[in-house]
Amino acid sequence: MADGTSDKSNTVALLLCFFIGFLGVHRFYVGKVGTGILQLLTLGGLGIWALIDMIMIILQKFTDSDGNILKFN
Repeated sequence: MADGTSDKSNTVALLLCFFIGFLGVHRFYVGKVGTGILQLLTLGGLGIWALIDMIMIILQKFTDSDGNILKFN
């Protein structure tokens, strides 16, 4: 979007991260395919990387592949 807000949902990303974050699915959802593959191969950085992502999503600091903040809904 033009205002710096992504069209991807914060809630969807949070749910994906919470339930299957160790597979990096939330990163694929926001378009970060490269780091999604890395998370998939490392099981979310042994859970640490997925946990950090979850905290970033909760704090509304997680961005999509274009650097836009996820929309909160």
